[in-house]
Amino acid sequence: MTPAGKSEATGQSTKPKVELTNDEWRQKLSPQEFAVLRQAGTERPFTGEYTDTTTEGVYQCRACGAELFRSTEKFESHCGWPSFFDPADSDAVILRADDSGGAHRTEVLCANCHSHLGHVFAGEGYPTPTDQRYCINSISLTLVPAGG
Repeated sequence: MTPAGKSEATGQSTKPKVELTNDEWRQKLSPQEFAVLRQAGTERPFTGEYTDTTTEGVYQCRACGAELFRSTEKFESHCGWPSFFDPADSDAVILRADDSGGAHRTEVLCANCHSHLGHVFAGEGYPTPTDQRYCINSISLTLVPAGG
C-alpha cells in the first residue's frame, strides 16, 4: 500500500510556498526545532510533548503554521513519537524516499515549507483505516486545541 500524499518521485514541481534562507529559519526556530525541521533530525523517543497527548485539535507545522494532522487521526502506537494514520489533507504533506541510515523509509515533509516532519510506515498491522503510521516528531508540530 502506498501512503497518501504528494511524492517528489512523481516529477511534480514541489516548490515550497514558504521559502526562507537558513539564516532566516534559524532566527524563527529554536536550535532544536531547526535541527529537526530543517536538517531532518529526530527527537529522542518518548520525549516529545505530543507523544501521549489526547487533546482534540489540529496539529500545525511548527515552522510555517500549515495544518498537517488532526487529533481524530492520531492513535497510540507505543513507538515513542506521535502517530497519525492520515494527514488532514492529502496535499498537506510530501512523501520522499529516504535511504539514509541504512534503511529504506519514506520521509514526510510539510508541503507548504518542505520542513522535515518524520516518516510514514505502511503494513505494520495497526487497527487503523489506512494501515499507515505517520511517525512525526513532536517538535515539528504545534497543537491548536479545538475551540481555541
